[in-house]
Amino acid sequence: MSRILITGGAGFLGSHLSEYLLKKGHEILCLDNLFTCTKKNIRHLMDNYRFEFILHDVRQFRNFKVDQIYNLACPASPIYYQLDPVETINTNVMGAINVLEIARECKARVLQASTSEVYGDPKIHPQPESYYGNVNPIGIRSCYDEGKRVAETLMMDYHRQYLVDVRIARIFNTYGPGMAENDGRVISNFITQALKNEDITVYGEGTQTRSFCYASDMITGLITLMGKNNFLGPVNLGNPSEFTILELAEKVIKLTKSRSRIVHKSLPQDDPVQRKPDITLAKKVLNWKPKVNLEDGLKETISYFKKLILK
Repeated sequence: MSRILITGGAGFLGSHLSEYLLKKGHEILCLDNLFTCTKKNIRHLMDNYRFEFILHDVRQFRNFKVDQIYNLACPASPIYYQLDPVETINTNVMGAINVLEIARECKARVLQASTSEVYGDPKIHPQPESYYGNVNPIGIRSCYDEGKRVAETLMMDYHRQYLVDVRIARIFNTYGPGMAENDGRVISNFITQALKNEDITVYGEGTQTRSFCYASDMITGLITLMGKNNFLGPVNLGNPSEFTILELAEKVIKLTKSRSRIVHKSLPQDDPVQRKPDITLAKKVLNWKPKVNLEDGLKETISYFKKLILK
């Protein structure tokens, strides 16, 4: 079994990944500075002797002897990554350099958790990996968008120059149990507002589209990519089923039996109009596609938030 470092390991996806890999018998080093999360996501893992939590900031170099590294360290929600944009871009750039230096030193394979945000407000729909994107380099989202683009550059340059074994996953909107109540993502926002019977905030007319991938499907995709030999990526991981934001709001209201009303506010700057992955490559190379449909995933996520909010 492998010794695996997960940066951002106490976060939403990181905690799911830690739990899954522990069940497979691996040894997990979970590194996190707890900027956007708390230990509650991993509390149920702390008694496992193969799990170690390390309070540390990925921007500061620290060496480890590991076989694999999943680099998930970076706030993924606009409400958090815009809170301290300089820290966000430093986490993306310096964090990538540091994990690549670890990988270079101990000949580990490193997977970079990139994002659909590298495509910006896309002019091609759905987005294939060959699309270079339409990103505003000086906008309020650029600390994250451009930070992730530079991280991809670093992955490929370390591979070409130092032969570091890298994998790049472009993650599209992911949701599920373990999301933070106040993380500012659309699904957690809508469910929280609906359960409290508060107004549900839709930006613009709600005609902008997104696709939503359930956490278990994303974890399977990441692990499959990590285990695939002779394939670097980048590869899109996400659910290609596309919904308008208004459709999502109406579905959440129905499933929660909420009395919430939908209210409209102005669109944020550089908010993408459409976002949907082309997963042809993932199907072909990884034999991966998502299995959980939106309604089933929402039911599980709503159940989680009910316990969190209505306790």
